[in-house]
Amino acid sequence: MAERTSSGRSRGRLLLTAGIASTGILSFLYLALASHELSATDYGHVSLLWSIAFVILSVIYRPIEQLLSRTIADRRARGLHDHSLRTPALIQAAFALVFLVVALALRTRIQDDLFGGSAALYWILVISVLAYAGSYFARGWLAGHERFAGYGGLVLLESTSRFLFAVAAVLGITSGQTAIAIGIAVAPFVSLAVVPFALARLARGGHDPLPDASSVAVLDAAGEGPAHAEIEEASADLTLKRGSHFAIAVFAIMLAEQTLMNAAVLIVEHDSGPALAGFVFNVLLIVRAPLQLFQAVQTSILPHLTGLEARENAAEFSRAIRVTVLAIAAFAGACAVGLLAIGPWVMETLLGDKGFTYERGGLALVALGMGFHLVAGTLNQAALARGRAPLAAVAWLVSAVLFVAWVASGFVADEVLRVETGYFGAAFILSCLLFALYRRPAD
Repeated sequence: MAERTSSGRSRGRLLLTAGIASTGILSFLYLALASHELSATDYGHVSLLWSIAFVILSVIYRPIEQLLSRTIADRRARGLHDHSLRTPALIQAAFALVFLVVALALRTRIQDDLFGGSAALYWILVISVLAYAGSYFARGWLAGHERFAGYGGLVLLESTSRFLFAVAAVLGITSGQTAIAIGIAVAPFVSLAVVPFALARLARGGHDPLPDASSVAVLDAAGEGPAHAEIEEASADLTLKRGSHFAIAVFAIMLAEQTLMNAAVLIVEHDSGPALAGFVFNVLLIVRAPLQLFQAVQTSILPHLTGLEARENAAEFSRAIRVTVLAIAAFAGACAVGLLAIGPWVMETLLGDKGFTYERGGLALVALGMGFHLVAGTLNQAALARGRAPLAAVAWLVSAVLFVAWVASGFVADEVLRVETGYFGAAFILSCLLFALYRRPAD
């Protein structure tokens, strides 16, 4: 039974990786087709919509995904199978309601100042953000139960449906900015098609299987059953107070991460217009695509590390972090070398010539920054698994503030180079701060 469970989990992780890898590729191609199909200004507005939407999604919904994933994994590692969804659902609904109130109050400013007066882009933003509440909630539930195949299918359906709207425009079936952008709002509805299948599979199988090495519950000193204190602690994990504290800390982390990814686009758009903002967005696609792929690692590593922490398996915990960091270093190094060699040609071929020049040194610097960013993401999951979300949030916020201050300053005259150097420096500082937290002795 244990071998079949482990084998099924391994297949699920492979499907998760394949699904998210395809998602990264399809997301890149969606933006590439949009860049070719639209004018520089129209593409700038679509890329700005993408940036704003996914900043909001990551900031207000990823905390609940992480909360569900960590808490369910921890309870399963301790031999508990009842996972209350009421508290995370309430927090998720509160975040969505706050967004809706703010979006309606600022409609004129958002529509006119950000989207050039396009009411269509404004409503696409509102509908897509509200719809993604269900999608991210489902992701957290699937990750906590280690239903990685379902998670991979969800994100694959999302990206495929969005990509098809860009394909339709290229083929002449539709045309224009709105026809391409509306795929952003449709995608989350399509993605939820996997949820009934996941629920049906869980119902057929009864209780979901425990993680590796946890089929035997945590024993008390007498060896008679689960330790009462640990069971009580696990049972309290989804109270409103505990859940809110964790969600707020992860909210800050997601806000800081999205600041690293998108603040530069907003600052450049304000200072120099949507065309250059769209170009900066394209440069940072070097980061976005690997981060999309890395979601497969983040999704699977948090419940895995949480289970190891619950079972006090420090050696395996450290090994998982070490292996992941080494793989990231090799990947980022290869990307940097490739961009130094043929980076400008690849970017212009895939994303088109919008009147700006890609510099190979700057592209390689962004690739190295991407490596530090991925390392920071790994160390962040270790901090969450160990219950150190507030301290991790401080590290992220410090790095984000430094990045914004650098990009908004005039220390480097070239705005694109200022973004590239700022991103590298902020990612390096962040990884150092989180490594210091990782090496900190247990409380």
